[in-house]
Amino acid sequence: MPSLLSSKPLFLQTAEDYHKPPPKGQPYSITLSGSEQPGRTPVYRHHKSRDGLLETLDPAIRTGHDMFESSAQKHPHAPCLGYRPYDSAKKAWAPYEWLDYETVQKRRADLGVGLVEIHAREGITGTQYGVGLWCQNRPEWQLTDLACMSQSLFSVSLYDTLGPETSEYIIRHANLACVVTSLAHVPVLLQLKSRLPDLKALVVLDSLAPATNEAPELSKQALLDSLAKEAGIKIYSLETVEQLGASLKRPYNPPRPTDAITINYTSGTTGPPKGVLLTHATAVAATSSSLVASPTDHNGVSISYLPLAHIYGRLLEHSVLWSGSRIGYFHGNPLELVDDLKLLRPTTFASVPRLYNRFGGAIKSQTVEQPGFKGALSRHIVKTKLANANPAPKTPGASPPTPTFKHAFYDRIWGRKVAGAFGLDRVTTMVSGAAPLDPSLQAFLRVVFASRTMQGYGLTETYAIALVQPVDDFTVSSVGGVVPCQEACLLSVPDMDYTVEDKPHPRGELLLRGKSVFSGYYKNDEETANSFTEDGWFKTGDICSVDELGRFSIIDRRKNVLKLAQGEYLSPERIEGVYLSSLTYLAQGFVYGDSVQTFLVAIFGVQPDTFAVFASKVLGREISPTDLVAIKAAASEPKIKAAVLKDLDKVGRKKKFAGYERVRNIYLTLDPFTIDNELLTPTLKLKRPVAAKRYRDVLDGLYAEALEAEKSQPQKAKL
Repeated sequence: MPSLLSSKPLFLQTAEDYHKPPPKGQPYSITLSGSEQPGRTPVYRHHKSRDGLLETLDPAIRTGHDMFESSAQKHPHAPCLGYRPYDSAKKAWAPYEWLDYETVQKRRADLGVGLVEIHAREGITGTQYGVGLWCQNRPEWQLTDLACMSQSLFSVSLYDTLGPETSEYIIRHANLACVVTSLAHVPVLLQLKSRLPDLKALVVLDSLAPATNEAPELSKQALLDSLAKEAGIKIYSLETVEQLGASLKRPYNPPRPTDAITINYTSGTTGPPKGVLLTHATAVAATSSSLVASPTDHNGVSISYLPLAHIYGRLLEHSVLWSGSRIGYFHGNPLELVDDLKLLRPTTFASVPRLYNRFGGAIKSQTVEQPGFKGALSRHIVKTKLANANPAPKTPGASPPTPTFKHAFYDRIWGRKVAGAFGLDRVTTMVSGAAPLDPSLQAFLRVVFASRTMQGYGLTETYAIALVQPVDDFTVSSVGGVVPCQEACLLSVPDMDYTVEDKPHPRGELLLRGKSVFSGYYKNDEETANSFTEDGWFKTGDICSVDELGRFSIIDRRKNVLKLAQGEYLSPERIEGVYLSSLTYLAQGFVYGDSVQTFLVAIFGVQPDTFAVFASKVLGREISPTDLVAIKAAASEPKIKAAVLKDLDKVGRKKKFAGYERVRNIYLTLDPFTIDNELLTPTLKLKRPVAAKRYRDVLDGLYAEALEAEKSQPQKAKL
């Protein structure tokens, strides 16, 4: 039997060598002969990785340090990191300003030496210790991460949106002596200091220098120094640490491929976060595969707003920096993201389904759902382009024409205007990750933006990448084939009725192994052991099917299974996905089943703009999409609740839900689950146990109300 994980590194000269699709009709993911085992599919690999897994696109690049240095050497004067300064006189955010690669290279070198020195002054020497990073996405985040790499240190991100308890846990668990942070987090860290004896220093990213005409003793630095002295900690400004590093004139201390690049803490839907130990080798392999999936050159532009504490955003920035292109950071307000997009006009755009749902809803309400000529023209264009993206053979038995999401005339008169309203008129690739994207929405966005719109799949434990839709794949039901640095197989899950013998396609839990899989959970050998099979496969917990072309589809989740009183098992995530993709006025869903009950209830968050239109029709009065008070009030109207339940029932029957899979009672509100109320992770995953506890009274009330209704209408309840 062939080696399932070849130690032989695989190199090709360019990403384009891998990017070329296989011959028509050939699989995107191939199977290795003789690799089958009982209860498992054969091993799948990228069609160019039969003889080994990809480690790097360039043998000279083996670490994250190398990735950046290669671009800085090739493109020293090219724009690298961009930001929008705040104009206090105009009380507005100014246009983007840019740091070039040479400037970032110099500053990261100085900062790296400075960080080592302030640790040494606290008695911490050597390499491979962690530096905390706690701030919103901004150039200084990336500058600090690159600085750590230059001296064989690793960064540990703290979640900017989560509370102090999580931050305290991570700082203690990772033994951090220094945290680089924004000014806003300094008071919290000073309060935590008494419980964090190993925390010795803070580096503040914002200016601490005296303002014009301000006495030195009243500067931020002076005020913080007095507070820090009481807490027993030292506070430095970023400028001070950079100047310190520059004065010492020390060289780089580059990392080895096996050294840690980060301990990335999972946000955790249950329990405390787990520290995922990732190395430079995993970062290079993952970035190589990312560039294979979406090749770019140094003229590319991307926007940074997905949280850098999550590995998805981090991988995206690795890819941009290795390609020598530029990153513009959003100015910090997610509600004004489109303002930043219009200034940047990115060529690639990566996001999560929740934002794409909002984009889709806004586009539909402003175009295809409009009355008169505007709506008719929009519907005709979308219908025509959807047909071109999925063309039928012109004659029976003939091959269909080549699919396309572009149209020379319609894109010019309609598409560019629609895309320009979002600042995405130059975009050529749109990526969706973190959760499944509704198939109809994916097809719609693809033709509206005349852009490749693809899904991918990855986890923190695989450096955010494992499966990606190929460039010529126009389907909308999968997350694609295996990337070149990974291999995959499916494992039967008999207790959920998923087996690798299922027809027409094998089904089972997705197992992954490869060059970008993590080393283990930091200080958690038991959890590490539980996450791998005996022969080294990482157990993702996601249930997949795989088709004849080696494309994988996520169909369920092993851990999130409910068991109702009659003994039936069901997946709440699957049910939520169907409801949310079918009813555009719903933005969030939490389907809940009590084990002593025989039916489901749910909490739904409404989408303001589309819900306002829906509610206006049901109630017979106009509700503005921007009147959040009126929208919240409408959500509690019995007439609205009845109309939504009727729609949910239609969807359930159309999708052939079993009786016990249909939601019987609901609670509607505006944004029930957010990062701020700690019911969503930074990657917008629902914390189910926490949500159930928080909404215990609501859920109990929904059951009581439904059971009372069942008593008065017993025959209807049995349908």
